[in-house]
Amino acid sequence: MGSRGISIVGMDVNELVTILNKALSDEWLAHYQYWVGSKVVAGPMKDAVIAELVQHAAEEMGHAELLSTRIIQLGGTPVLTPEQWFKSTTCGYDAPEDPFVQAVLQQNIKGEQCAIGVYDQLMKLTKDADPVTYNMALQILEQEVEHEQDLQDLLDDLKIMLSRCHMSE
Repeated sequence: MGSRGISIVGMDVNELVTILNKALSDEWLAHYQYWVGSKVVAGPMKDAVIAELVQHAAEEMGHAELLSTRIIQLGGTPVLTPEQWFKSTTCGYDAPEDPFVQAVLQQNIKGEQCAIGVYDQLMKLTKDADPVTYNMALQILEQEVEHEQDLQDLLDDLKIMLSRCHMSE
């Protein structure tokens, strides 16, 4: 932990570490939700959805890496157990109990929309207080917005395909 790096943070560092750990918990759960969803998803466009879910799972793990590094830089300890993830999460976890592609896509869009809100709030909180965390949150937010769009595009394509199948019957 760098004392000068911490001293430039213009807010309660312990509060910031708590907020970052909540975001870290969200990222671990999002990673697993994407990963397990890629294993169980079924239905039309399955291969395209699997490819997107696998990519997003890897990117969520990258977000977890960024958050963990920042927590350690601030002298904190990243959440240590999956039990803590569930206690700390803002966005929660939606098990893909219905493996149909539409349901899996909708669950993950909901998760991305929550994540967008989390990082938007983190940016507002750190904008003038902590440029390092602000820039990290901006980087993650950009990917979360892209994830939401990717998933929404797949869902829109699926709906078009399903409506055309119904019209041809």
